[in-house]
Amino acid sequence: MAKLLLKLQRYFRRKPVRFFTLLALYLAAGSLVFLHSGFSGEPRVPGSPRSPAAAAGPGLPYLGVMQLSRGFKAAATVPAGGRRHGPWFRNTSREPSDRGKPRDNSGSRSRALRGRSGREKEEDRARYIGCYEDNTRQRTLRGMSFFDYKKMTVFRCQDNCAERGYLYAGLEFGAECYCGHKIQAPNASESECNMECKGERSNTCGGVNRLSVYRLELAQESARRYGSAIFRGCFRRPENVSIALPTSQLMLNMSVDKCVDFCTEKEFPLAALAGTTCRCGFPSTLFPLHEREDEQLCAHKCAAEEFESCGSADFLLVYQTQVQDNRCMDRRFLPSRAKQLVALASFPGAGNTWARHLIELATGFYTGSYYFDGSLYNKGFKGERDHWRSGRTICIKTHESGQKEIESFDSAILLIRNPYKALMAEFNRKYGGHIGFAAHAHWKGKEWPEFVANYAPWWATHTLDWLRFGRKVLVVHFEDLKRDLFAQLQRMVALLGVPACQDRLLCVEGQKDGNFKRSGLRKLEYDPYTPEMRKTIGAYIRTVDAALKLRNLSGVPEDYYPR
Repeated sequence: MAKLLLKLQRYFRRKPVRFFTLLALYLAAGSLVFLHSGFSGEPRVPGSPRSPAAAAGPGLPYLGVMQLSRGFKAAATVPAGGRRHGPWFRNTSREPSDRGKPRDNSGSRSRALRGRSGREKEEDRARYIGCYEDNTRQRTLRGMSFFDYKKMTVFRCQDNCAERGYLYAGLEFGAECYCGHKIQAPNASESECNMECKGERSNTCGGVNRLSVYRLELAQESARRYGSAIFRGCFRRPENVSIALPTSQLMLNMSVDKCVDFCTEKEFPLAALAGTTCRCGFPSTLFPLHEREDEQLCAHKCAAEEFESCGSADFLLVYQTQVQDNRCMDRRFLPSRAKQLVALASFPGAGNTWARHLIELATGFYTGSYYFDGSLYNKGFKGERDHWRSGRTICIKTHESGQKEIESFDSAILLIRNPYKALMAEFNRKYGGHIGFAAHAHWKGKEWPEFVANYAPWWATHTLDWLRFGRKVLVVHFEDLKRDLFAQLQRMVALLGVPACQDRLLCVEGQKDGNFKRSGLRKLEYDPYTPEMRKTIGAYIRTVDAALKLRNLSGVPEDYYPR
C-alpha cells in the first residue's frame, strides 16, 4: 500500500495539471451531494407519506418547531415574506393545504403585498391590522417601548409585548417596538409602512412615523394581566384632586388589580386607590409623589381583598401601571450647533450610561460620546455615531482624564460613584456586557486582583484631574442621584442650559431605569475585596474627599467608607 501511494505521489509531481483536475472533479462531486441532501423540493411518490415540513403547507412554517422553547431558532423554518410568532399564540389555524395549486410567480407585486397572504393565514395567532400614523409627542401605542437598530424582528417585538400582557404590538423605523392596550391614531396607507426590519429583511417594520400594528391573540385570557405594577407609596390627597387625577370610577368591590386594570385600560401611568374610588392620572406639579406618608395612614382593607390595603378618601395608595408616560420620550438632535461642549465625565462603572438616559429624557436631546459603542447605538443612543465635536448633542460622555482632553470641554458634569461599587460594575461590564455579569471564574481568577490594581488608582486620579483642569465642573454623586433624582437632575439640566420643564422631570422619575440598568449586583458568596485592597482603596477615598472639601464642595458620601 505504501509503494502504491509513493508511485501516485511521484506521478502527480510530474503531472500537476492532472492532479488539480482530479481535485476539482472531487470538489464538484461533493458540492452536488451537498446540494442534493439540502434540496427541500423532494420528489413525491404516489402513496408515500409526506414529510412533516410538507404537512404544514407552503405558506406556513412547520409547527412542530414551535413546541420548542421560545427563541429565534424557529426563524429558519419561516419562508420569505412570512411572519414569525412565538408559542404564546394559539395554534388554531384551519387553513386547508393548497399544495398542488398553481403558483403565481410574477414579481410585479410589492413586498408588502407578498406578505399579505402570510398575515391572513396567521390571523389566529397574531393578526396584522394595518399601518398607522405615529408621532413622538402623542404615541399611537402608549405602553412599553424598546429599540434595537441592529437585530429588531417582528417576532421579538410581538414576544416582548405579549409577555407583558399587551394587546397590540407595533414596529416603526425598522428598529423600534411599541406596545399598548389601545390604538390612538388613524390608519395610514400601506405603502407608507415600507421599511425593512433591521433583523430580518424579509419583513416590514413600519416606516417614518408609521407603525405596522399587530393584535396579539394570547393563548390564555389569564395572561392578559397587569401584575407588574410598581408600588409608589402612600400620599395625601392633592387639593385639586379632580385636576391632578382627572379620571375616576366608583368601585364598591375595590382591589388593587381592579384599579390598576382600570387605569391601564384608560392609558394612565398612575393608579390611586382612595377607599372605594379608583383615580387615574400622571405625576404632575399638583401630584408630584415626592412627599410620602406613613403607610399606616393608607392601611384600610379593600372590600374585595381581605389582605390588601386600598387607601382612604384622604390618603391615596398609588401604583405605577405598565402604561408608559410619553411626556418625556421624544428625543432629537439639537436644532443648531451647540455653543459650548459639555462633558459628562465619569470613571467607568460610575453610571454614565444611566445618566445619559436620564439627561436625554429630561432635555429631549440626544447625548454624544467621545467614543463609539455600537451596542449603545443599537439600543437607541443615536448620538453615539456623531463625532463628539459635531455640536448636535447636549453633552458628551467621556472617561478621559488627561489635561489636554479635559481642557477640550467648556464645562462638565462630573459623576462620582462609590469606588467599591464602581469597580465591581466596570468589572461586570468588561466581562459580561452593559447589563450582564462577570462569571464566577473571573472573580476567583487572576483577572479581578489585576483589575483592582490597575483601575483603583484611576478612580482617584480621574476625579482629581477633572477638579484640577476642568473649567466649570458640577459634581454629582451617583448615590445622591439615586436618592433624590428630581433635585439632582434639575442641577444637571441647569448646567446644560435647557429650561427645566417640571412635568417632564416628573415623567423621568417614572421612566428612570431605562434598558441599561442591571437587575442588581449579583450577590457573590464572598467579599471580593481583600484587606489589602480595602486599605488601598480607603486611602484613595480620603484623598478624593479632601480634594472636594478643598474646593468648598461636599465630601464623599458616608457610605463610601466601609463600616
